Parts: sequence; structure tokens; C-alpha cells
Amino acid sequence: MTYRQAVEAAGIAAALDGLDWAIAGTPPLGLDLEGSDIDIVCGAFDGAASAGRLWRACRGFEGFSLRQWSGGSRAVIAGFRHAGWPFEIFGEPRRLNEQAGWRHFEVERRLLRLGGEQFRARVMAARESGLKTEPAFAAVLGIEGDAYRAMLDIADLDDAGLERLAEVALIS
Repeated sequence: MTYRQAVEAAGIAAALDGLDWAIAGTPPLGLDLEGSDIDIVCGAFDGAASAGRLWRACRGFEGFSLRQWSGGSRAVIAGFRHAGWPFEIFGEPRRLNEQAGWRHFEVERRLLRLGGEQFRARVMAARESGLKTEPAFAAVLGIEGDAYRAMLDIADLDDAGLERLAEVALIS
């Protein structure tokens, strides 16, 4: 079953109806490995209401867990398995396009489009060597330090700037 079919089978659209949400992570990027999860990010401005909604919609799924961060944004996170896929739903009280997870996803998608198949192959090789997604991109781009921060730092570059980064990575 594809990740999109699994999302549909889990009834995520109904569970998150009225919220700003999107599928992110490695499956839509074509960088998923065995065991990769389906990441769903959403704007959840009322943590208690969002937790209740996720509890009602997902509590019957295998391995269901629900937690809320005690600090920071007090994000609500649900995890479970359905249709052969692990899911993680991350709800944070901010607009989708302001969330770090979505910004990572968007810059990664742009880099893959601009960098071409050779760039994608290098990122996939880094993933297959055991790196998580953001560290894999940072490694291919030759960026040292905190990969998650680095991906946010380049997220606002225009396409020409990202294309230059990808080109330099391919000749290094």
C-alpha cells in the first residue's frame, strides 16, 4: 500500500478536518527506506482539543501513543501503525508554513527538484548508510554542525541559491 493510500485508509483527512495539515517526510520525497514513517504536520492551536481529536480518531490503531511537549510550543504528537506504515502526527500551535518540520520538507523537496537525479542518488546513498533525512542532506551539501538548524538556515534561499548549493555538492 502506498503512503497516500495508508493516509486515506487511516481516515486522516476526517480526523484533521478544519486544520491546516500536510504530509511531509521521506515518502513524498521518494527517500523512504524500510520502516520510514509517514509524517503529518498540522497547525494545532488548541492543544487539548487537538489531543482529544487525535485520541478519538486514532486510539484504535496499533501502538497508538499520544503525548504533549511540556515546554516550548507544547506540540501534540500522536504515533501509531496502520496499513503497514508507522505514522507520526505532529501538531504545533503555529501555521504550517512556519513549522520547522514543514520548512525542512519544503527545502528538501526543492533541493531534490533543482539538484536532479545525481543529487537525489547521493542523498539516498547517505540515507542508506544510516543517516536521518536532514543529516543526509547536510552531508551531501558539505554542511557541518547541526543539520536541522542548517536546513532551516538555507530554507529561505531562492531557487538559484539552492541550485548553486546542489551543483557545488555534486562537483565536490
